[in-house]
Amino acid sequence: MTDEYLTIATPSEGFYSEKRSKFLAFAHHVETLDEVKDLLANYRKEYYDARHVCYAYMLGADRKDFRANDDGEPSSTAGKPILGQINSNELTDILIVVVRYYGGVNLGTSGLIVAYREAASDAIAHAEIISRQVEETVIYDFPYVMMNDVMRVIKEMQPRILEQSYDNTCQIKLSIRKSEAEQLRARLNKLSFS
Repeated sequence: MTDEYLTIATPSEGFYSEKRSKFLAFAHHVETLDEVKDLLANYRKEYYDARHVCYAYMLGADRKDFRANDDGEPSSTAGKPILGQINSNELTDILIVVVRYYGGVNLGTSGLIVAYREAASDAIAHAEIISRQVEETVIYDFPYVMMNDVMRVIKEMQPRILEQSYDNTCQIKLSIRKSEAEQLRARLNKLSFS
């Protein structure tokens, strides 16, 4: 299991035109379904005069939460080609919206598939693709006298400190790369018995 995934850093745009039909593509980094819904509502409002607002999204490092929508285009001619571009670039936490303005000439199913695929591809080509790590949270409780030992482990393994509280019993909440979480837990737990 890998603990890295690819996504885009900032919103980007793409464009494709065929027989006077215009396909405007917009790619966004998203992490929740609510973000997806908000962005879709905004695009539908902004491009109220467009014939179709098709989209596809992929969420989560495991890439299991996804959806493709044709918004009235013939089945599988819009959402699937957009999702195909997300998959072929191995991206996640991404939403791609393609707005179509009809040019008066029917493109046929193969023409539509090419148009939506190319528009989505262009938006991805204009995006900065970044690698992110899947992180896991580790919470550790310890007596104050162990502070130096705990901090030595933290300095060596370099997890991010999310929260910390120091009292009679101290608690520290850490975030670390998933593949290193077990090792961090083991090293901290070992301190309790030394």
